[in-house]
Amino acid sequence: MAVKKAQMMPTFAYEGVDRKGVKIKGELPARNMALAKVTLRKQGVTIKTIREKRKNILEGLFKKKVSTLDITIFTRQLATMMKAGVPLVQGFEIVAEGLENPSMRDVVLGIKNDVEGGNTFAGALRKYPQYFDNLFCSLVESGEQSGALETMLDRVAIYKEKSELLKQKIKKAMKYPITVIVVALIVTIILMVKVVPVFQDLFSSFGAELPAFTQMVVNMSKWMQSYWFILIIVIGGLIAGFLEAKKRSKKFRDGLDKLALKLPIFGDLVYKAIIARYSRTLATTFAAGVPLIDALESTAGATNNVVYEEAVMKIREDVATGQQLQFAMRVSNRFPSMAVQMVAIGEESGALDAMLDKVATHYENEVDNAVDGLTSMMEPLIMAILGVLVGGLVIAMYLPIFQMGSVV
Repeated sequence: MAVKKAQMMPTFAYEGVDRKGVKIKGELPARNMALAKVTLRKQGVTIKTIREKRKNILEGLFKKKVSTLDITIFTRQLATMMKAGVPLVQGFEIVAEGLENPSMRDVVLGIKNDVEGGNTFAGALRKYPQYFDNLFCSLVESGEQSGALETMLDRVAIYKEKSELLKQKIKKAMKYPITVIVVALIVTIILMVKVVPVFQDLFSSFGAELPAFTQMVVNMSKWMQSYWFILIIVIGGLIAGFLEAKKRSKKFRDGLDKLALKLPIFGDLVYKAIIARYSRTLATTFAAGVPLIDALESTAGATNNVVYEEAVMKIREDVATGQQLQFAMRVSNRFPSMAVQMVAIGEESGALDAMLDKVATHYENEVDNAVDGLTSMMEPLIMAILGVLVGGLVIAMYLPIFQMGSVV
């Protein structure tokens, strides 16, 4: 219910005079009119008029969603404000003014109002679980309790920036080949529907039997001309079915996670990204003073893969019984030798967070190199696919003409 109320919080448009007698006007999200008035008085505003702003239905439909990048930018800017000595509530105001996404601005102002109303920063964040996960809230709460919120926000900002960068690298690796293949398929369909029929009319005037390859392409073209809408429905249905199954079925999602690790070429990239996320998350939480057992629980969810989520939870159980982290990782047989050895050194030297940070940096660089290598390797492969598709069609269309030339 708290989440729903936060999302449906009304906005009040006001006009008034500030402490210096300057006329001001603006908008303020608040739970009700009374709370909006109290907030403005605390800010030194003498209210002349205030009214609830009506919501535009179309504006709500086309409103930009809050992305992980928005959360990352908010965290970094707030950390910078606090480092500069700006009070937390004032920091919210400054950050909100500089945000381009109106939805994110509403979230920040909602958090600001909650904090002004006496709630803790972590408590205000927990009202938006769709944007701030349990790990984020726990780290902020740890910073508030230890009196080191400024330092903790900086660590959270670094963590979010590294995670976002890693995510962008993975998307880059996947997006390029998919985009090119989709374009190639569209071009092939256009050729089959628009270009092949022109040659088909020409071939029919020959009165001779067409080569088998040409006849196959012509038959495919005829089918596409007659049933192109069925092809579109089938493709759309498969995509919709895949997305719906991924959304509703945990078993299906788990199967995809397991498949991702076994894929040729991409599997190694996914594996390195998981190790990087595991190391970065555990380093951040452990450095924040979170007990190792609790840190491992947060880290399990951050791996974003059911295979490693189960492995990390098993490691957590082993550590809870008194085993060393490096031994539990080795027994799981899911982590590279280099990572296990670095963790062992960290445990022996009392610098586990520093060693995990080095492991994370190493595998983030590995992911970066793998993405560059994958892109370089995919380019000739994609060119070969395009050559087969388009070149095959060209050959099929000109084979009868070549045969006629040989006969003459």
